[in-house]
Amino acid sequence: MKEAVEKIIKSLVAEPDAVEVEEIVDGKTVRVEVRCADSDMGRIIGREGRTVKAIRSILFAAGQKQNKRFMLDLIED
Repeated sequence: MKEAVEKIIKSLVAEPDAVEVEEIVDGKTVRVEVRCADSDMGRIIGREGRTVKAIRSILFAAGQKQNKRFMLDLIED
């Protein structure tokens, strides 16, 4: 799942080299943490959060098939 999220995020941002995706597994819960340049944070969130909500929906659907719960966190540094 990490690779899929990374590909989606890198296609959205202006600085794809600054994108870092980390996957933390804790039982059935998988936390996906995304770090990117501050200027690209708005692109990932989208208008009224629609873009990040769509990515989370994809993760939810994938989690249903794998019996896991994926959580997407955007990390600001």
